[in-house]
Amino acid sequence: MACVDQNSNAVLQGIARHINCLGEENRNTRKKALESIKKDTLERKPPLAAPELQLVFSEVAKPLLKIFFDPVEKCRELSINIIREYMKNVEKPDESLPYVIPVLVQRLGQQEITEPSEEIRLMLIEFLSEILEFSGKKLSVYLDDLMRILQRTIPDPFPDVKKESCRCTSKIAKAIPEYFHMQSESLIKLLSLTITHQHAKVRTLVVETIGNVLQYGNGKSMESVVPHLAQRLFDDSPAVRKAVVKVVGGWLLDLPDRYSFHHKLIPLLLTGLADTQPEISELADSLWYDTGLKYEKENEQELKDQLDFSKEKPAHYPLNVERPNLGCRVLIMRHLSKILPALMKDVTDWVVATRLKSAALLFWLLLNAEDYVTQHMAVLTSGMYRACVDEEPQVVKDVQRAAELVGYFVSPEVWCKMILSNMKSMQSFSPLMILAAIIRGSERPVLRSYLPKIVSSLNDTDICYTSQVQMHSQLLNCTAAILKVCVEDCAAISQQLFDLLITILSQNQNTQEQVNEQLEKLYKVQVMESRQELFSKHTKPLIDHLKETVNMWSVHSTERLVFDTVLIECGSVVGDLLDDVIPIFVTNFDPDKDPEMRLKFFSLLSRLVMTSSSTLDSCHKFGDFAVSVVKDIIIPNCLWKAGRVAGAIRTTATSCMWALLQSGMLNKEKLSPVVEDLLTQMITTMDDDNKSTRLICCRVMTRLFDLMGGELGQDRLHNMYPDLLKRLDDSSDEVRITVSKTFLAYFDCFENGYDVTLYRAHLEAIYKGLLVHLDDPEQKIQEAILEVLKKSGSICPTMLLQEVEEVKHKHRTTVYCNKLMEHLKGLL
Repeated sequence: MACVDQNSNAVLQGIARHINCLGEENRNTRKKALESIKKDTLERKPPLAAPELQLVFSEVAKPLLKIFFDPVEKCRELSINIIREYMKNVEKPDESLPYVIPVLVQRLGQQEITEPSEEIRLMLIEFLSEILEFSGKKLSVYLDDLMRILQRTIPDPFPDVKKESCRCTSKIAKAIPEYFHMQSESLIKLLSLTITHQHAKVRTLVVETIGNVLQYGNGKSMESVVPHLAQRLFDDSPAVRKAVVKVVGGWLLDLPDRYSFHHKLIPLLLTGLADTQPEISELADSLWYDTGLKYEKENEQELKDQLDFSKEKPAHYPLNVERPNLGCRVLIMRHLSKILPALMKDVTDWVVATRLKSAALLFWLLLNAEDYVTQHMAVLTSGMYRACVDEEPQVVKDVQRAAELVGYFVSPEVWCKMILSNMKSMQSFSPLMILAAIIRGSERPVLRSYLPKIVSSLNDTDICYTSQVQMHSQLLNCTAAILKVCVEDCAAISQQLFDLLITILSQNQNTQEQVNEQLEKLYKVQVMESRQELFSKHTKPLIDHLKETVNMWSVHSTERLVFDTVLIECGSVVGDLLDDVIPIFVTNFDPDKDPEMRLKFFSLLSRLVMTSSSTLDSCHKFGDFAVSVVKDIIIPNCLWKAGRVAGAIRTTATSCMWALLQSGMLNKEKLSPVVEDLLTQMITTMDDDNKSTRLICCRVMTRLFDLMGGELGQDRLHNMYPDLLKRLDDSSDEVRITVSKTFLAYFDCFENGYDVTLYRAHLEAIYKGLLVHLDDPEQKIQEAILEVLKKSGSICPTMLLQEVEEVKHKHRTTVYCNKLMEHLKGLL
């Protein structure tokens, strides 16, 4: 001991002058004195023993601490480093704490920043951190002082000071928890303000510090802390999100009062399960698993029956997902009533990030809740409906994923009645979207008995008769889900599914591809050979159903659209259903019906006629209905009425007649009963204001003459030529040329034994009427009339030659007259 005192006294004598120089005004003198003290004590060779250094430190500590207030930054830095070195090497550094701590409080714990240098402030707070490491429980005496310091350094502008302050806070909390809990609340507000700092490392440390402050401090601040931690789950930095998950998981495992905050903390940890970073989601999964296990052990007696007779994982369970342990499931069960309502509000929050996180969390919440969610279906579904209309696709996707779990865990008896009633009352696509998802998650045997009710609701006119494209899309999703889950069971509801698919297609032609895919699945699950077999089975029942309202159809009726679509899609099947189809056509071609609707039906009829061999006449039965089509459809709609729409109908009707004649389905025998009425109407319609109508009528007349030939009586023929001659004066050259062809067919109808003497007057009138146009300004007309005259000349060449001779001198050009005369002379 004497030796120790001797060495230390010698050192103190050697540095006495340096100690005195610390009070000099000259900065360089003070600086050199500090360097000398360090050299002669801490850097001495050989180094002083720890007891010797302790004695020296007890003498130099106070002078060195005074330099902490030196105006020169370098001097302050040197004095701090020297003190730190002493305290690291002496045996009893805590003996100097009564002097060191007050100085640190004066430099760091004042209302205003006393230490202007950021680097020095960092050195001081690092010095405090070193003190905390070796002081341990002895710090309890200085707790108030430490709190004063941290309350100023945590909000310090320098990020490194903030970070070191957080580390200090954690060390204090762990070192003296029995005292720290009385002061912990004073730091929470400051940490909560710092948690949004722009530096990710600062935010990470603040989160970890909050975890320690509440773990070892007072849990009363939990209510105010949870919202801040929840916001950090949206942080761009994975490190920050990981820190939140780690802290929350630690609380759920070890926080003394954790049972009071389960409903607050569980959603935070489960949100980590949905994190995009695998490292974070795996950490959250591990912590949640451990939380469940610990809860099981802590409540072993209460959960004894469930643990002893725990059920195995259900056979019908989501794929690629591990079932949570019993503790996790019980935790969610007991707190779901507190968590779910708030979560469903967040799913529709105005902040996009909140909606995204909430939707992702919903899946994990329901996975842990399992069948207990049955009690909360009203809250769950109403929130899901709102979330389904979100503009963010990921939100919608996650909500649908969560809805599938309802199918796994909730009985159809519960969700079927609720969602089907919501579908009808809301008439929105969101219940349909949720229904489709639930069906995808349902078990086939359980769902089987509810299929008729579900499909019947989907076919309700209030739901499937809609112009909303999104409704069509979700109806298709529902049918796709049913076909996927129920497979062969769909045979019992095949007709309803067929009706629904055709109804969707009729209102939205853009769904053609999806509808065709599902029709293909529908006939395959019934082991049918082709799509045609499916239509053969279901088209007639659908048409029979449509017939019930046929008298009330309008141009906007969905039934009319369905009728159009099923006839177009069924192909050759329609040929065997003419007994049902033609009466519907006749009813809707009534002249008293809306003109626009009749135009739509003419369009459909024309389309079918154009492909008659594979549609209307696929079974060669259409001819049996020819009379009805002409008499009840074509002729009534050719009657003249004022207005453009009526004119358009006449044009369409004559076009349809032309298509019928072109198709070859009408022969002489089939036309005979109505040919008189048809000819009369065509003659009348040839005088229509619309050029297209006149033109088509001429073509129809030509075809009728070709078909009927000598079947038309002479008197009937004589009644028609004045109207045909009148068309030669038409304003349209195209009509005139066409009617000239009609004349050619017209003269073919004259019998070989035509009595010229008896009908001389008619023949003269025809010849004179035609000869007028032989001098037409248009050469094409002249040539066409020449051909007609040549044809008609075969009836009575002498009479026509005589007529030509009489009018030859009146023609401006005699070329065609001469050609005609030569032709006639050749006939004589």
